[in-house]
Amino acid sequence: MKLKGKIAVVTGGAKGIGMEIAKRFASEGATVIAVDMAPLSYEAEGVVGYELNVTDAAKCKAFFDDIVATYGQIDILVNNAGITRDAMTRKMTDEQWNLVIEVNLKGVFNLVRYVGPQMETIGGGAIINIASVVGEYGNIGQANYSATKAGLIGLTKTWAKEFARKGVPVRVNAISPGYVMTDILQTVPQELLDKFAQMTMLKRLGQPEEIANVALFLASDESSYVTGHNLSVNGGMRL
Repeated sequence: MKLKGKIAVVTGGAKGIGMEIAKRFASEGATVIAVDMAPLSYEAEGVVGYELNVTDAAKCKAFFDDIVATYGQIDILVNNAGITRDAMTRKMTDEQWNLVIEVNLKGVFNLVRYVGPQMETIGGGAIINIASVVGEYGNIGQANYSATKAGLIGLTKTWAKEFARKGVPVRVNAISPGYVMTDILQTVPQELLDKFAQMTMLKRLGQPEEIANVALFLASDESSYVTGHNLSVNGGMRL
């Protein structure tokens, strides 16, 4: 019960990596508010669904106020909500660029601007940003997505400094997954998936549960001396 009594918010929590993180946190004793634009695709003890569009700043403030009023505080925030709208730069539309920036970057800011200072007030907390191997190394056809994920790594380091500057243990870290078998990869041809697997040292793709296990480490006291760090979880894809 590594998170017993903790209140955790996980965005993008309806399915995929977010779902596994929510379920894993709940199994360790946390009360989890799984935030998504869609209803939860599962039921798990300790996980409560909350429909929210993280790009709406006013609704994010109302959500924050509601959660604090209901549960007293937020101890853990996992910023997992994200989308892709892939295209080569010369063909990328303003809509494709703006939408990915709004969800993947501004949506994170919309919550952290309230949750971070609240964690300072209550005496500590853990913020985990789900970045990507693409944010570390770039990828053809994903200028918008890679920009947001690289931005998250920069925000992670900035917030680790900002929210701990008064000596309060608010820890902010990032996880950069490699290719993980979520719905996003379900439409990728098998030959490409095999190619991606061969690019790793472990010769396989990741599973959402493996990202959830890393998130649990960063959310728990086991990582009490880890902050401002980006943890690559890519099977040794880039060494």
